[in-house]
Amino acid sequence: MFIKSAISSDAPVIHDLMIKAFNEYINETPPSSALEETVQSVSVALEKGEKALIAFDENNPVGMVRYQLKDEGLYFYRLSVIPEKQGNGIAKKILKSLEEYANKVGVTTILCKVRMTVPKNIQLYSSIGYDTYDEEVVHKPNGINIKVVSMKKEL
Repeated sequence: MFIKSAISSDAPVIHDLMIKAFNEYINETPPSSALEETVQSVSVALEKGEKALIAFDENNPVGMVRYQLKDEGLYFYRLSVIPEKQGNGIAKKILKSLEEYANKVGVTTILCKVRMTVPKNIQLYSSIGYDTYDEEVVHKPNGINIKVVSMKKEL
């Protein structure tokens, strides 16, 4: 397995991995907004400074994460592993690469937000040293509220 930094021309691969991974949330209320993204929206985000890592298994893309450097630290989102490869430690390897990148650029905090309705993701992050530091309700424009926890890891 190898992990590489993405460039804007990788947007179709990033989008494909994200849709495959987030499809399991299509029946959530509301479904993840990841499912509303397009190759174009991912491409524009990358061109505007968003970054991403893509994991490959035998030259086949199997996972990715998108992230940004912010004042409070490195904020990641849309961590995605294709369903048939979930449970094999790929997400942890991607997050380890993210930590290595953060160390390289001198960032000491990694942050994310997780829906409270997805305890397996909270457990995943907790298992590798992330702590919950906040809970909030995100108010969506359609009047639906989503409970999320904010998690972070100090490097």
